[in-house]
Amino acid sequence: MENVTSKDGTTLAFDRLGSGPPVVLVCGGSVDRMADMAIAQELASDFTVFNYDRRGRGDSGDTPPYAIEREVEDIEAVLEAAGGSANLWGSSSGGALALIATASGAPVTKLALWEPPYFLDPDARPPADQVQQYETMIAEGRRGDAAEYFMTKVVGMPPEFVADARTQPWWAGQEAIAHTLAYDARIMGDYLVPTETVAKVKVPTLVLAGGADMPFMRDTAQAIADALPEGEVRFLDGQGHNVDATVLAPALKEFFE
Repeated sequence: MENVTSKDGTTLAFDRLGSGPPVVLVCGGSVDRMADMAIAQELASDFTVFNYDRRGRGDSGDTPPYAIEREVEDIEAVLEAAGGSANLWGSSSGGALALIATASGAPVTKLALWEPPYFLDPDARPPADQVQQYETMIAEGRRGDAAEYFMTKVVGMPPEFVADARTQPWWAGQEAIAHTLAYDARIMGDYLVPTETVAKVKVPTLVLAGGADMPFMRDTAQAIADALPEGEVRFLDGQGHNVDATVLAPALKEFFE
């Protein structure tokens, strides 16, 4: 494990794997960098992979107050550690963050996104008061309730699954990073495709989706690709949101090379 310091003094932890052109990985919501370890290992045969913990997760620090701009600065700090510029990959809401960072002018060579969870149908969006819900629960010490709210109200998991999840050893990890759910909710905004932000992304961008468990992701991916100045879309048949790294990696290698 290595560390880099972001602009506001926050220490960010990352793993460096492999050799070759640099690729930075940005994880999604309710997870830390361990969720991307499989794809990091797959890419390490061809690239130097920088797999970092976003602020508030894993081994990274978390300097208040939170702002999306701070997370953009975090990405820029990791890009600097990678040599000043790099390819960037973001998964789920981490893909939305990667979009924002690239649109803001971060030194990204190429951008790849896995199923950014935007919606085309306004009526299908998660609850609009997510941030308030999470922050209230965290302030009241109800971290487990915040994690459950995300799983049931946002992801759409059945209550019986979450009830069982709360009895599992890994649930403590969900509670430990539950405060970051509000961070990702802020990043997602109104959950509609942010066409103005997307239009500011000037680097070649690949938008990937499987859609096996959330079919709307394919339409979303196509809409994002269509709004990008240099966008393309690719579908990985049979893949759900928790994509198989051995299926995803060849598509990323082809694009980044």
